[in-house]
Amino acid sequence: MNAVKTVLLLGGLTALLLVGGEAIAGRQGLYYGLALSFAMNFACYFFADKIALATYNARPVSETENPEVYHRVGPLVRHLSQRMGLPMPKLWLIPDPSPNAFATGRNPSHASVAFTEGILSVMSDNELEGVVAHELGHVLHRDILISSIAAMLAGTITFVARMAFWFGGSRDDNDRGSPIAAIAMMILAPIAALLIQMAISRSREYDADAASAKYVGSPYPLVNGLMKLESWSKRIPMDANPSTAHMFIIKPFTGDTLMRLFSTHPSTEDRIARLQAMR
Repeated sequence: MNAVKTVLLLGGLTALLLVGGEAIAGRQGLYYGLALSFAMNFACYFFADKIALATYNARPVSETENPEVYHRVGPLVRHLSQRMGLPMPKLWLIPDPSPNAFATGRNPSHASVAFTEGILSVMSDNELEGVVAHELGHVLHRDILISSIAAMLAGTITFVARMAFWFGGSRDDNDRGSPIAAIAMMILAPIAALLIQMAISRSREYDADAASAKYVGSPYPLVNGLMKLESWSKRIPMDANPSTAHMFIIKPFTGDTLMRLFSTHPSTEDRIARLQAMR
């Protein structure tokens, strides 16, 4: 099923670039859209995770790079990876005081888990174990590729919409894009991005929560972690990109209207209630 969703998302990206290119610049825009779609599909599959990590200036964590962080989270991630039958993912540190985390990559062999500085400062080891198990649950369920592609797709939709604003049509009277189509792109693009993310994100959070409870042996480390994340993320808002908001364990709180439109997470209260019912 995840493979089918991946193909559909990449196909949707191709269609978007073709239609958007023609709407913006007519036939010439269609050709540009076709060329760009090949490049974007390649980048989505092989580099979406790297782009997401670069968006937040994530730094590698290893025994030689950020060793203090590695000595805290490395053994924990390795232990849970072994329990889940997963390869050890790469670890990353995001220099942001707001507590959060996400997993990304195209498959378990090329997976990464990123933590903010904030989550490491407010979480106990027990709570952090619940969070790590949740993120590895995404890796185990192989939905990290879909999540990464959706982030790039949403970003591309937003980019095309902005181009439609600036270049509403070709200067060539014989082959110009439709201004109406360009306006439609501006209106529909944010809606399309929202629908794409909502379609793939909500149920996978419940599944990853369940994986955390299963492999940690109790739902309460994650329950306590989610409570703390909900509280601290409001005290210390995160400057997050709306197109990547769905990747985090909890919705980044910014107070921004656009971010609220891109809300893709179930309510924290609902997630906690489901976890508590597993005891």
